[in-house]
Amino acid sequence: MRHRWPEDTVFTRKELVPEERTCPECGRYMHIGYHDRHPLYTLEGPLELICKPVRCPDKACQGHTQFFRPLGETAIALPGWLVGWDVFCWIGHRRCARHWSVPTIRAELADSYGIRLSPDAIEVYINRYQTMLAARHQDPQELAAAYQDVDDLILTIDGIQPEKGHETLYVVRELNSQRVWFAEALLSSAAPEVRRLVTRAREWVEFLGKKVRLWLSDKQEAFVTSIAAEFPAVPHRYCSNHFLRDVAKPVLDKDSAAKVKMRRKVRGLRAIERQVLDDRREAEVPSSQAVTAPEAVAVPEAARAASVPAPCGEAFSGPAATEAAPAGTQEARRPADEAGDVVLDYAAAIRGVLNDDQGGPLHPPGARMAKGLREINESVQRSVEEKKGGVRRNS
Repeated sequence: MRHRWPEDTVFTRKELVPEERTCPECGRYMHIGYHDRHPLYTLEGPLELICKPVRCPDKACQGHTQFFRPLGETAIALPGWLVGWDVFCWIGHRRCARHWSVPTIRAELADSYGIRLSPDAIEVYINRYQTMLAARHQDPQELAAAYQDVDDLILTIDGIQPEKGHETLYVVRELNSQRVWFAEALLSSAAPEVRRLVTRAREWVEFLGKKVRLWLSDKQEAFVTSIAAEFPAVPHRYCSNHFLRDVAKPVLDKDSAAKVKMRRKVRGLRAIERQVLDDRREAEVPSSQAVTAPEAVAVPEAARAASVPAPCGEAFSGPAATEAAPAGTQEARRPADEAGDVVLDYAAAIRGVLNDDQGGPLHPPGARMAKGLREINESVQRSVEEKKGGVRRNS
């Protein structure tokens, strides 16, 4: 990976030579062939490895064509890497354990360690870390050690589709140890493709020598047939989350229809905001004119009526006063518009409620939307009671 190092970079120099200098073919003493400079980042600062590969000097020996690199190099970093193992593990841990984003990792490396990597380089190392992590996670010895004290297995399979049109990622998990066994993206959800994953799960079960007590899935046809073929004596149950979602489907359909009605009642919100912003632009004083004394500017009745919703129009029906510019200054001030500020704040709150679509069967988004709009309406009513004619009463 190419990297342009600053000219003032101070490296810690370390030379590495293979400890074994005897040719494995003829037994002669091997000579240094060349010097390989390998600059890289470590958490302790920039490091410059000078690797000195060796080879047999006898041209007739088969070992003459092969260079032997120092084994200590791979303990610090793999050949061609820009970072050492310490930085590599630091990046992987922040990404996988703490779920840091690439910009956050990049900023922390630069601020805390002076390591300046591009986002593409960080993504490359994250992909390599995930590959190594998956390989270690599926290592037979590691897997056997993880399930040494587990009596039986509960397996589940489910498909995850990031976006429409993307490949579906099918994941097989074991629930007793909360461990993902493997995952594979499939272009098709046909039974032969799915059965291949179930067959692989059976091979893992046979290797562990454990009994499968239960399978869980959303009971797609391909899951049902594949599990029945590979695990004929194992019960296959419906996933509680999918079951609840299917049972609640009529409720969610009504909840969705209620959301449409509520959005229809507050339709025109953007037009109100636009009217308030247009009125403000028209009321702005040109910067070339200086205001030396406070003046009262009345808001046109038509603009005021269009800038607020009908239920709370009385709360903003009064005139708005301009802010006085300090004497002797040439800076122009726009008229103060307290009513417009209130309208924009309420509009932002309403938009946040309308855009909140998160929630499952137990927390329907429509019910939460109704609660949010009710709270906003109560707040508007309290403002109407506390204000008279759009002018705040003096305390």
